[in-house]
Amino acid sequence: MSFWYSPFVNLFANLTVAQLKRAVAIKERIEELESELASVVGRNVAYSPARRNQPKRRRKMSAAARAKIAAAARARWAKYRAAKAK
Repeated sequence: MSFWYSPFVNLFANLTVAQLKRAVAIKERIEELESELASVVGRNVAYSPARRNQPKRRRKMSAAARAKIAAAARARWAKYRAAKAK
């Protein structure tokens, strides 16, 4: 079993063309309904199509945090190499 195994990986692999077309039609209808809901409520819906297309913001890590992580990694490798040398 692979580390990245997920039951959703092959979700669409076993579907027929007709099933895929139906899934696309349902997805488009959901997007239409979300848009309609946003216009009724008068604000953005959390999962609106416009929100989905925005790039995800990357979290920024401070230089000190990166240095701590690098130091810990170096210590782990040093410990591994010392054990391997014995």
